[in-house]
Amino acid sequence: MPKVWGLFLLPIMSLMLFGLFLIIPKIDPLKANVAKFQKYFDGFILVFEIFFLYIYLLTISWSLGSRFDMTAVMMPALAILFYYMGILVGQAERNFFIGIRTPWTLSSDTVWKKTHRLGGKLFKAVAVLTALGFFFPAYAILLMLLPVIGVSIYLTVYSYFEFKKEKD
Repeated sequence: MPKVWGLFLLPIMSLMLFGLFLIIPKIDPLKANVAKFQKYFDGFILVFEIFFLYIYLLTISWSLGSRFDMTAVMMPALAILFYYMGILVGQAERNFFIGIRTPWTLSSDTVWKKTHRLGGKLFKAVAVLTALGFFFPAYAILLMLLPVIGVSIYLTVYSYFEFKKEKD
């Protein structure tokens, strides 16, 4: 990639995502619900932007000649991001942009709450497993990906069964 793009791509992406994050609460049809957990969403924006800054600094450091295990040094940052996602998800009220949006969670406040409270706990557990990747770099990707995929599938199925239980 040309050096100019290498230097400015991540900051441009970060700014674009920041703008998107600012727009989301304004365009959500359930914006009153988003307002109920706005401080957690604002916290997520801050954590996300710091995460992007960290990636950018790692990239610049690598480009300037520093050599390190990129996967291992990414794991603590990803763990913090996943942990805060757990906090955000655990506090999220029903909306169309933020959280675990399945047809079943979007159809029922009860299913939304149950799924998101559980999801908050599970994403915090994912964060702990991801952090272990720093100490076990050979397994870092597996310690991150398998729990994220597993939790995502589990929560989707969980929301379906909670919806069916509510309807029966």
